[in-house]
This record gives sequence, structure tokens and C-alpha cells, in this order.
Amino acid sequence: MGEFDLIARYFTRPARRSPLGVGDDCALLQPRAGMQLAVSTDLLLEGRHFLSTVDPGRLGHKALAVNLSDLAACGAEPLAFTLSLALPRIDQAWLAAFSQGLWALADAHGCELVGGDTTRGPLAINIAVFGEVPAGAALLRSGARAGDDLWVSGTLGDARLALDAFRGSVSLPQDVFDAARLRLEVPQPRVALGLALRGIATSAIDVSDGLLGDLGHILAQSGVGARVDAVEAASLLAAAKAGLALATDRIEDLVFAGGDDYELAFTAPASARSAVRSASARCGTPVTRIGVIEAQAGLRVVDAAGHVIPRRFAGFDHFGA
Repeated sequence: MGEFDLIARYFTRPARRSPLGVGDDCALLQPRAGMQLAVSTDLLLEGRHFLSTVDPGRLGHKALAVNLSDLAACGAEPLAFTLSLALPRIDQAWLAAFSQGLWALADAHGCELVGGDTTRGPLAINIAVFGEVPAGAALLRSGARAGDDLWVSGTLGDARLALDAFRGSVSLPQDVFDAARLRLEVPQPRVALGLALRGIATSAIDVSDGLLGDLGHILAQSGVGARVDAVEAASLLAAAKAGLALATDRIEDLVFAGGDDYELAFTAPASARSAVRSASARCGTPVTRIGVIEAQAGLRVVDAAGHVIPRRFAGFDHFGA
């Protein structure tokens, strides 16, 4: 099987939203009148972003999910994506499962494949995703204001817990491991919530490198600080809710710096609490208020008594020491 046979068999479908689809030098996208294009891309490398033993169907899902999560954080509706795939060899069973996982998530969000590239090399997956959002309505990192509430969707820390289990640094009951592994390998992009938060949230970011690290980007670009309630944040670890015995500092480490969660952290005025909860209910995505934006620069994590906890958490950095 050659390169173009591979593309034709596993990654070609009739175009619905693109005038061309796959097969030309460029894809053509036409956003609706009054809409802006939102574009994001993520590169996944074997051994860096996923384990070599991961199920290829789950990998196909995750490769697209991490990109759709960026659109969710912008409040953009998915349109299309491109896929660039480096493969050490052609493995038809792997390709069939990978493409099936990819297509299933793409279909769930009405997002079609419109181009890309394939080559021989170490396994690497790069997806660029395109969405649309009404002009001026995108959720940005720069809109947080003092007095805003700080919210997080879903749960945090379980993906990192699964990774620790794979590395042998923690032993988990089978049901807890299975649930945590699902969060690591099959993250659910919060697209519906991102759309519902347009006009409500003042800023947003997807949590991919750890809550506090990603929250720092909002604070820097908005020119504000934040106070985070450690007790409320710690309640976000689903494994802890399942009764897993973990020390408090370990739970905080997983929640604040775990990464690979692909939930949304966002801010909204205190007056919008009812609207936020209504948006959450409509989407079937739980949200938790974990803190407040402050005028004073810096990020402060406080305990139940309001005392600042010394910072020991660091988000993921590909080029960090």
C-alpha cells in the first residue's frame, strides 16, 4: 500500500462543509457571514504525549480531542481539520482503529477532515483544527477582571493519576485505574460548554498543562491576580471522591499541576453565577467555582482558614528543567 492508497482508504470522505475536501493542494473553507475563523494545532509524539501501548482507536480520539478543546476554550464551533501523520510503517489494523476513533469524534462534532500529509518516520500526529465564532465574541485569555469568579469544568488530576500508575509510582484499585485511564486516553472536549459560555465568561483557557500553570496565562494576559480555594479545588479529583486514600498534598499536586485534563478554566462576573450554572446544566457538564480574580498580581492558593499555602506546584513545560 502506498501513501495515496493509505489516504484514500482511511482518511478520505466526501466533503460537506468544504468546497474541495481532501485531494487538492489547499483546502477551501468559507465561514458564514459575520464569523471569524478560529485556528489551533497540536503535535503529539509517541513517548512524549502518549504511550506506545495505547489503543489506536483511543489515540485517534485524543489526537482530535486536544485540538477541539482549544476551540472550546475560544467558544468556537468546529468546522474542519487537517491531519499530518508520520508512520514508521503501514499497519492496516492500526490505521483502521486509529481512523475509526478519529472519525467517531469528528462526526460527533460535525468536524470534517479537509487535508493533511503522510510520511515515513517515528510515530507523530499533527492536527490543525478550524472553527468559527461570531466576530468579537471569542472567549480570550485577556478578559478576566477583578471580582470575577474563577470556575473549572469537570474533574482534574485523574489523567495524571493514571500516568503515575503506568509508571509504577502508585498502585490503584482496578475500577479507579480504569476510570482514570479513560480520562487520560479519551478526554472529552468541552465544546458545548465553550459555546454556551459566550457572552457570559470573561476569559477562558483549556487545562492541558496543569490548572495553576494554565491559569497563570489568563492572569498574565489579563493583568490581574487570583485567589484559589485549595479545598474546593481538591474536590475536583474524581478518584478522591471515589474513596481513594491519598494524602492532601498529593491530591493538590494532581489537581493543580497534573495536566492532560482538557477541562475549561474560565472567569465570569459574580452576577453571572446563575447564568454559568444554567449553561452547565444545558451542556450536562458540571462546573465548580474555585476562587476569585483579584486586582493584586500573583496567584495565591489558600486553605480553609484563608491562609496562603506556599506554592510548590509547577505546571508542565516541554522545555522546563
